[in-house]
Amino acid sequence: MNALNRLLLYLVLPVVLLLGGIVATTYFWVQRPLELPTERVDILVPPGATPSKIAQLINQAGIPLNAYGFSALARVGELDTKIKAGGYQIVRGDSPWTVLRRMALGDVTARQITLVEGWNLRQIRAALAQHPDIKQTLGPKSESELLKRLDPRGQFSSAEGLFFPDTYIFPIGTTDVELLERAARTQQRILEQAWPTRAPNSLLKNPYEALILASLIEKETGHAPDRNRIAGVFSNRLRINMPLQTDPTVIYALGENYSGKLRKPDLAVDSAYNTYTHTGLPPSPIASSGRAALAAALNPEKHNYLYFVAKGDGSSAFAATLPEHNKNVSTYLLSRKP
Repeated sequence: MNALNRLLLYLVLPVVLLLGGIVATTYFWVQRPLELPTERVDILVPPGATPSKIAQLINQAGIPLNAYGFSALARVGELDTKIKAGGYQIVRGDSPWTVLRRMALGDVTARQITLVEGWNLRQIRAALAQHPDIKQTLGPKSESELLKRLDPRGQFSSAEGLFFPDTYIFPIGTTDVELLERAARTQQRILEQAWPTRAPNSLLKNPYEALILASLIEKETGHAPDRNRIAGVFSNRLRINMPLQTDPTVIYALGENYSGKLRKPDLAVDSAYNTYTHTGLPPSPIASSGRAALAAALNPEKHNYLYFVAKGDGSSAFAATLPEHNKNVSTYLLSRKP
C-alpha cells in the first residue's frame, strides 16, 4: 500500500466509522422503547402542536425524550406536517418512531361515555364530571349560561332534553362542553328528521313540543309496546284540555327535594312542571329521550283511553273511564303497597 492510499485510509476510515456510529446510535435511539413511569401514559396533542412542543408534553408526562432528536426524526421522516391533534396513549414498548408514526396517522386513543335515555341534565353533568378522560370546563356554570352557548338563537327555554342519549366516542382531553354540543347537534338532527313523520292530526305545534312530550313518554315507560299507547293517552288528554297528571313531571319539579316516593302534598307543588295543577305540556322536556319515545310522541296510538297505571312488571294497564282506572289502581298499585 503506497503512502497516498495509507493517507486516505487514515483520513477516511475515522469519518466512515464516525458516520457509522452516528447512524447506529440514531437507529438505536429511534427504535429503543421509551421509559414510561406507568404501563400507559395519555398525551393530549393540541391543534398546531410542533414536534418540539409534543416532545415537551411527553417529557412533562414523565417520559424522557430528546426534543431535538424527536423534531429531527419528524422532519427526516416527513411526518412533521402530518401530526394530528387528539388524545394518544403511549404504552410500554413504544419507541419514538412508533409514537411519531401513531400521531401522524391520527391513531387517537378512543374513550367513550354513555348518556342514558331518561337522564336529566343534572345526571348528564354528573356523568361528565366523573369521567376521568373528559376535560372539565363547566364547573358551576349555570344552566342559563350553558343554554346561551348551546342555543345562541334563543330557540329553547331550557337546556333540559336537548342532548341525545347515546354512546359517544371521543379522544382523551375532549371538554365537557364539546360533548354536550355534540349531543345537542345529534338531538337537533334527529328531531329535524323525525318531525316530518308526525301524524297528520298531531296536536303538536312544533318540534320542541314533540321533544317535551317524548320526554314524558321516556320517563313513564321503558316497555316498548306501551309507548305509543301512552302517547295516545297524553294526546287524548291534551285534546280535551285535561291535565296530563304524570308523576315524572312532579318528581322533576321537586328536584333534589324528591324523597324517593311521591306523597299527596307533593302533587300540589307550586311549579309550571306540575301537570296535576297545570294543563297542557310542561314548559320544557324533563329528560333526554331516545328515538323510540320521539317516534311515539309523533305518532300516538289512536284509542279512547284516558288513564293508565303501572302493573309492576314494566307494562301498564289502560282504562277509558275513571271507575275502570280506579279498579286498575286497586289491582296493580294498591295491592303492591305494604
